[in-house]
Amino acid sequence: MVSRVKTVAFQGIEAVAVDVQVMVAPGKVGIQIVGLPDKAVAESRERVQAALHASGLSMPPKKVTVNLAPADLPKEGSHYDLPIALGLMVALGAVPSDMLAGYCVLGELSLDGMITPVAGVLPAAMRANALDMGLICPAECGPEAAWASAEMPIVAARSLIQIANHFRGTQVIARPEPVIRAAPANLPDLAEIKGQIIAKRALEIAAAGGHNLLMVGPPGSGKSMLAQRLPSILPPLAPRELLEVSMIASIAGELSGGKLSDRRPFRSPHHSASMAAMVGGGLRARPGEVSLAHRGVLFLDELPEFSPVVLDSLRQPLEGGESVIARANHRVTYPAKFQLIAAMNPCRCGMAGEPGHRCARGPRCAADYQGRISGPLVDRIDLRVEVPAVTATDLIRPAPAETSEEVLARVVAARKRQAERFSALGLPAETLNAHCSASLVEEIAMVDAPGSRLLQEAAEKLKFSARAYHRILKVARTLADLDAATSVQRVHLAEAISYRLAGERLATAA
Repeated sequence: MVSRVKTVAFQGIEAVAVDVQVMVAPGKVGIQIVGLPDKAVAESRERVQAALHASGLSMPPKKVTVNLAPADLPKEGSHYDLPIALGLMVALGAVPSDMLAGYCVLGELSLDGMITPVAGVLPAAMRANALDMGLICPAECGPEAAWASAEMPIVAARSLIQIANHFRGTQVIARPEPVIRAAPANLPDLAEIKGQIIAKRALEIAAAGGHNLLMVGPPGSGKSMLAQRLPSILPPLAPRELLEVSMIASIAGELSGGKLSDRRPFRSPHHSASMAAMVGGGLRARPGEVSLAHRGVLFLDELPEFSPVVLDSLRQPLEGGESVIARANHRVTYPAKFQLIAAMNPCRCGMAGEPGHRCARGPRCAADYQGRISGPLVDRIDLRVEVPAVTATDLIRPAPAETSEEVLARVVAARKRQAERFSALGLPAETLNAHCSASLVEEIAMVDAPGSRLLQEAAEKLKFSARAYHRILKVARTLADLDAATSVQRVHLAEAISYRLAGERLATAA
């Protein structure tokens, strides 16, 4: 007799159906697992035997063969423990076979028969719901699985014994409820930043249009403080964005207690991060920082200290909105539509251009330091601002500053205008100005005649690339949205061009 239990394998954030087939037959005593299992799957036989013994079931003195079909699909992870164990329990008569027919199963087993949390429950639940099936998962992951559908049956159990009792009718496991993680009550506020009017303005524009931002200034000028306050002026995730972000976090095992959050991700990796950590990779091709920052912010502090190879690996995700990890035996794609916020010193000693300071190496200090960032990467950054040292007047007698709540209201209004515009064009409502194509931005910009002349003169004089030309249009469109203007005017283009000039100097150094 062959018992069958459904589970999944993961390819990126997609869950692929896997059929766990268990056969008990005469032969050499032991468990053999076939179907391209990795080390974690192969070791499951020891965990399964111990968990069944702790649950009061003894293994039959026969040969047990477990086939994970399709056999040519690599199987990775510890979530195959529970489907293998339930397949054996069906073969032993401990669980009725027809009860499991409509369920997808995943979970890791402890040696005492308890079921421990695993990564990827939300994508698995979405796949099970698409197949009109229920889900059996660890109890800690139940709130996560409940987001897939309000109607699908979910059995979130703590042990093998609970599952057996549930299907025998001697114990009822209540369906879990979806849970949202409470937003932090003390987010950093923009009102705490003293001075830096231009940098705050650039931060507001970046939040309104989803633009990439580079801040250049001496140590202690407030670049990191500004970046850390960006989440406080970003609107919460829309329902569709929430599921996208949560599926990536689920695959990465970063959903604590199965609770989802509508706060946009804010990732700040150390400058020692490797390429695999940044864009994804490794033996299991896990998502990297660019994917974990999907629909949110990737903050790179001390930008030139990152490896040039790592920085250049960001170029394709910045342009395409996805991270493609290609290996000899498989190819995985993760979403990576993130907003890049970067900060750097103007030179290695950090004080180039400051009054009363002179670098020991002269102009070469700044040129060598800034040259670590390639021109093509700088060309993909829409806004570049200089963040000078804060003056004593700003520190002692600071001028009244706007709170994050006030700025957030303007950002939400600008994003609402973008949503209405792009929805009318048949695009997703979460599309932002920074995401639209070159042909589309020329259509939606609607530049007036004085603005067209200014843009043409600036492009010819400053030798803008085609990408720079269209990115200036995108920033100008965002400025017009903040002003509730129908068309892009000369004043909007002039401000957008001014944010590009600092970057042109960086590109020259590179």
